[in-house]
Amino acid sequence: MTAPTPPAASAISATSATRTTSRLFDVIIVGSGLAGLSTALLLPPHLAVAVLTKRTIEDGSSGWAQGGIAAVLAEGDTFDAHVADTLVAGAGLCDPAATRFTVENAPEAIAWLRQMGTQFTLHDGELHLTREGGHSHRRIVHAADATGAAVQHTLIDRVRLAPNVQVFETHNLVDLILSDKHAGQTHAPRRCLGAYALNEDADQVEAFVAPHTVLCTGGAGKVYLYTSNPDTATGDGIAAAWRAGCRVANMEFIQFHPTCLYHPKAKSFLITEAVRGEGGLLKLPAHLGGHRFMPEHDPRAELAPRDVVARAIDFEMKRHGLDHVCLDIAHQPPAFLREHFPNILARCAELGIDITKEPIPVVPAAHYTCGGVVTDLNARTDLPGLYVVGEASYTGLHGANRLASNSLLECMVFARAAVRDMAAQPAAPMPAIPPWDASRVIDADEHVVISHNWDELRRFMWDYVGIVRTDKRLDRAAHRIALLKAEIEEFYQRFHVTRDLLELRNLVEVADLIVRCAQARKESRGLHCSRDYPALLPVALPTVLTPARIP
Repeated sequence: MTAPTPPAASAISATSATRTTSRLFDVIIVGSGLAGLSTALLLPPHLAVAVLTKRTIEDGSSGWAQGGIAAVLAEGDTFDAHVADTLVAGAGLCDPAATRFTVENAPEAIAWLRQMGTQFTLHDGELHLTREGGHSHRRIVHAADATGAAVQHTLIDRVRLAPNVQVFETHNLVDLILSDKHAGQTHAPRRCLGAYALNEDADQVEAFVAPHTVLCTGGAGKVYLYTSNPDTATGDGIAAAWRAGCRVANMEFIQFHPTCLYHPKAKSFLITEAVRGEGGLLKLPAHLGGHRFMPEHDPRAELAPRDVVARAIDFEMKRHGLDHVCLDIAHQPPAFLREHFPNILARCAELGIDITKEPIPVVPAAHYTCGGVVTDLNARTDLPGLYVVGEASYTGLHGANRLASNSLLECMVFARAAVRDMAAQPAAPMPAIPPWDASRVIDADEHVVISHNWDELRRFMWDYVGIVRTDKRLDRAAHRIALLKAEIEEFYQRFHVTRDLLELRNLVEVADLIVRCAQARKESRGLHCSRDYPALLPVALPTVLTPARIP
C-alpha cells in the first residue's frame, strides 16, 4: 500500500456544465454497514481511507440486525458442531473451506468488537448466549434484541474519531473505474482503479481513485415487494461488479425471513429468530383455532432452518387464504420479554399489540441475499484491485440457505481477511483518470416512469420469483425484465443520473441475475423451491454466472 495522499478534491475537467472531481485515497470502501466500517477500522491508521455511503452512515441493513453473531464460546460447543450446523442449513452447497475459515475466526471477531467497546448482553458477568433456528448449541452473542444497532453505533463512533477515515454521505455508487477504459491501458491487464459516485448534494459525479476498492454494499431485498431490508438494499455492488466483468453465484437463493411483523404501519420490522429460539410458537389465527402447525412440517418445529419455516408459513397462508400467521411468545413471563426483547415489545406496543398477552402477526419477507459476487478467502474478486465483503459477496459460506447469525460474522471475518491481503500487495501506481462523461446533461422528469417501473419490478418478482417458483413464472419474469432493462438503460445513457435511476438500474440487473440463476437450477434445494423440479439432485453444485466480458 502507498502512503496516504491528502484527500483534497481537485477538478480535473471543465469540459461540460457538470464538473467532475477526482479524489485519491489508498482504499475506497463503498458501504457503511458492519462490513464497511470493520474494514475501515482494521486498516492501518497511516492509510487514507474513504467510506462512501448512499445516504447517511447510520443507514443500511447491519443496524437492523436483531438476533446476534454466531461464535463457539460455550462449554461443550465446538467448531465442528458450528460447521456441521452451517452445512446442514446450506443444504449441501456450503464451501467447506470457507465455512471452517469463518467459524474458526469467530471468537477473534467477537473479541475485537468487545475491544471496540460493543456492549453485549451479559449473564453473571459472562456473555449471554442464546440459540436460534438451525443451531445445535447456544452460541449467539447478542445485545438484547438489537445487536446490529449496538455494533453499528459503536463502530460509527470509532470511525468518526479515526483521523485517516473520511466518510462521504449521500454518495451513490455509479460504476467502477476500470483500467482498460482509461489512460491508454487497453492492452494491460484490467484492474479496478476506484469508483464513480454521484454526490447528491452537489449533483455531480465524482471519481474516487485508489489501488484498492472494497464493495460492502449489502444485499438486494428491495427487488421484492415485501422485505425486511431498508430502502438502501438495492444490490448496487453486485450489479456494478457484474457490469465490470466479475462472476456472480447462487443468486437464486434469496432467504425469506419467516417472521416480519404484519401491520400496515410496521414497514420492514423484523421479529428476530431469537423469539422462536426462546420458545415462540407459530400458530394459525384465533378464528382458525390458534393451532400450532410447525410440528406437522418438520420435526425441528419452530427451530427448523428459515427456508423450512418460511415455506411452512407460505403453505399455511395459501391453504387457509390468510394474509398472516401468528407468533406466540406470551407464555414467557413479562419480565423475561422486557429483558430479552425490549425493542420488539416496545414497537408492538406502539401498534397496539401486547406481546405479553397476545400473539404477534407475522408474514415472510425477503431478507437476505445468499449469493453474490464470487470471492476467495481473501475477499478478492475476479477483478484485481476489487474486494467484496459482506452480503454482496459469495464466499461459499451460506450455500443454499444462510444459517441464522452467520451473516454479521462473515462481515467481520472477511473484512479482516481483505485487510491482510491489501497490506500484502505491492504499491500500485495510479494512472490519471479522465472525468465522468458529463455530456448527458439532459434533465428528464423521469420520476413517474422510475416509480412505475420500480413498483412493477417488485410486484412481479414477488409473484413469479418468490418462495415457490415454476418455469412458467420464471419465463414471465425474464420477459418483463428484458423489457425493463432496455428502457432503463436508455434512460441511463441519455439523461442526467439520479439516485432513483441508479437504484432502479441496479435492481433490474440483480433481478435478471436472480432469474437466470433460478432458471439454471433444475432441482429444489434450500431456498430455491421449484414445483417443476421438486427432487434434490444427487450432486450439489453452485450456480455460477460468467459475464460475456471477462477481466
